[in-house]
Amino acid sequence: MRNLIYIGIIGLLLTSCKKEILTEFPEEALQETMRTTAGENITFEEILTKHKGQTIFVDIWASWCGDCLKGIPGVKEIQKNNPQLTYLFLSLDRKETSWKAGIQKHGLVGEHYYVKKGFKGAFGKTIGLNWIPRYMIINPDGSIKLFEAIKTNDEALLTAIKP
Repeated sequence: MRNLIYIGIIGLLLTSCKKEILTEFPEEALQETMRTTAGENITFEEILTKHKGQTIFVDIWASWCGDCLKGIPGVKEIQKNNPQLTYLFLSLDRKETSWKAGIQKHGLVGEHYYVKKGFKGAFGKTIGLNWIPRYMIINPDGSIKLFEAIKTNDEALLTAIKP
């Protein structure tokens, strides 16, 4: 009997900790204000609208993040093999100067946005952002095709970027 109770408790803990997989961005995430490299404010919704009709590869990263830096060669390989995708880099750097220096230092090609409130803002909270890098694939209609990958060689990521 005791074993059944333990199994039940473990099952309850595992199911209650399961992350929701989103197929659409919550309104709070869409309204998060980000900054362009030119210093202009833009909402995430405006960014997505700008690229409606395109498949978007999103890389959520920071210049201080070791795993993000290790993933850059993989991102560049994906870019080389998939020029048809639009590439958005969303930075969680603590300072804008670090973000801009990181773009230059690592030669990141794509559109760049600074998520001013980082993990703690509406964007990070509503998509359950708890680790970076985080790769997402957005469909041409703005829906989420791939909600979460943390490695560039993730099979789900490689499948999601195929035309």
